[in-house]
Amino acid sequence: MKLNLAEFAQRSAPVRLGCFIIALLLIWLPFAIPIYLLVADTNLQSIITLVILYIQFMILVKVSGKFIYQQPRIFSDYGLEFSGLNFVNIIQGLSLGFFNIFLVFIIQGLLGLLTWQKPQLLLINLIGESLLVGLGIGFAEELFFRGWFLEELRKDYSFDVALWVSAIFFALTHFIKPIDVMIASLPQFPALILLGLSLVWAKKWKRGRLGFSMGLHGGLVGGYYIINVGNLVKYSGVVPDWVTGVNNNPLQGIMGVVFMLGLAGLMYHKGTANN
Repeated sequence: MKLNLAEFAQRSAPVRLGCFIIALLLIWLPFAIPIYLLVADTNLQSIITLVILYIQFMILVKVSGKFIYQQPRIFSDYGLEFSGLNFVNIIQGLSLGFFNIFLVFIIQGLLGLLTWQKPQLLLINLIGESLLVGLGIGFAEELFFRGWFLEELRKDYSFDVALWVSAIFFALTHFIKPIDVMIASLPQFPALILLGLSLVWAKKWKRGRLGFSMGLHGGLVGGYYIINVGNLVKYSGVVPDWVTGVNNNPLQGIMGVVFMLGLAGLMYHKGTANN
C-alpha cells in the first residue's frame, strides 16, 4: 500500500489532480444528494453542501499530505501559515481590496455614471457581514486555487505554466452554473483571469504565504458586497452596461477590466521585483 501511494505521488499533475477531484466528489455526493432532495430552500442547499464540500476538501488534503507526500504540514507547504506576519499580510491585502473596489465606483461617480445613495441597511452591520463573507470566500478560494491547485501544478511545471493554467481554471470554475446564467456572465471572464493572475503574483510577492492573497480577494468581495447589498449606488444610464458593468457587476464591464488590469500590473511588478 505504501509503495502504491509513493508511486501515485510521482504521477503527472493532471492524473493527481483528476484523481483528487474524483475522490472528493465521491465522498461529497452521498452527503449532497439527500440535501438537494430534502432541503427546499436553494440558498440553504448551496450553503450546506458547499460547507460540507470544503470541510471534506481540507480533510482529503491533510490525508493526502500525510500518506501520499509524507508531508504532515501540507497546508504550510501550500502557503497557509499561522503567523503574525501572515496576519499582517491579510490586513494589507484586505485594505488594498477594499480600496480598489471602492475606487472603481468613486471614479464612476466623478464621471457622472452613477450617484451615491444612503445605505438601506445599518452600515456597521453591513461592514461586519462584508468582512465575514469576504474573508470566508477569500480563505476558501485561495487555499483551493492558489494553495492546493497551484502548488500541485508547480510540482511538474514551470511557474509561468502553473500561473496561467491556474488563472484560467479559476475563471472557468466561476462558470459552473446554468447555461443562461453562464452566457450572461461571459463579460466577466477576462477580469476573472486577471484576478487569478494577480492573486498568484501576490502570493509570489509574499514569498509563498497566502495571507495577502486571501485578504486581497476578501477585500474585493467584501467591498462589492457593501455596495451591492447596501444599494449604495444607482447608475445614471448615460453609457451602456458593458462600460460600467452588466448586472451592476464592475467585473462585467470595461471599467472593471481596466482596474483589474491595473491591479494585475501592480501585483506583477511586486511579484517579480526581487527575481
